[in-house]
Amino acid sequence: MTKKALITGIRGQDGAYLAKLLLEKGYRVLGADRRGGDLNLWRLRELGIEHEVRMVYVDLLEPFSILHVIETVQPDEVYNLAAQSFVQASYELPVITAQVNAMGVLYLLEAIRTHQFGSRFFQASSSAMFGRVRQVPQDEKTAFYPTSPYSVAKLFGHWITVNYREAYGMFACSGILFNHESPLRGREFVTRKITSTLAEIRYGLRDRLVLGNLDAQRDWGYAPEYVEAMWLMLQADTPDDYVIATGEAHSVREFVEKASEVAGFDLVWQGEGVDIRGVDRRSGKVIVEVSPQYFRPSEIEILRGDYSKAKARLGWSPKTRFEQLVEIMMEADLRRVREQIG
Repeated sequence: MTKKALITGIRGQDGAYLAKLLLEKGYRVLGADRRGGDLNLWRLRELGIEHEVRMVYVDLLEPFSILHVIETVQPDEVYNLAAQSFVQASYELPVITAQVNAMGVLYLLEAIRTHQFGSRFFQASSSAMFGRVRQVPQDEKTAFYPTSPYSVAKLFGHWITVNYREAYGMFACSGILFNHESPLRGREFVTRKITSTLAEIRYGLRDRLVLGNLDAQRDWGYAPEYVEAMWLMLQADTPDDYVIATGEAHSVREFVEKASEVAGFDLVWQGEGVDIRGVDRRSGKVIVEVSPQYFRPSEIEILRGDYSKAKARLGWSPKTRFEQLVEIMMEADLRRVREQIG
């Protein structure tokens, strides 16, 4: 019998890659989206699956719409990838962030529990929950210390998933996902902002790239591999929570340097602090600047995950290294700009 999967956040990077993976495995895939929301499905279109995903209308702030869809669809698996996912925006929109990232998870779990169809549930938790980290690297036993409205709300979503698993015996898993990127990442995220802007600078469409904290370190992986880990969690014999990461940490500065190299620049840094500038030695032009407006009120300095548990129990491990990831993203944006200018 064909399995049915319901994916919230279908228009996002992870939603698109997960839909592609599940379709390849023979699933019937339903994408949950808000009625009247932005129906820009460019990621599904780029993966060639736009017409293979059936869209259903679900608003995570409306529990009755969730109940109706769960009852109507009766999915075998539910993947909750929807979120207000911008950390900086969560300081400006703390209430909506809490409603979507926290209460939306509860509404989904309660709908599944109420109808008792045996749906397996995946919650996309975030490494940002570790916040002011207590140990490096971070694993499933590391204490959480969230430092933004985004990460606080995500922590509620994580713990309510654990609670429903333990209180009601539901097959509910949380993947504590460290940063994962791809050419389908939104330009609002720093990695894609770097590659898309450098591509535009390379072809004369923009003058410079303006960033915040260059020294923040993140554990960056490749998104298509991370959605495979999500699927593996729901195929296991017992539900559990897993850190999904690469085990390596690299700074924003390193990302800029590698992306600049792939884009054909010879980058050298001049100055210090907020006055630091990245200069292309070939042209002598400043192409990278730092602006205080992009610094967060409470910055996380380093995140690096330990994926040992996922490797031991799920057989999952990352395959794409940092340098390869940057090359994949940079080459994709260079191609996009070339196509744009003809």
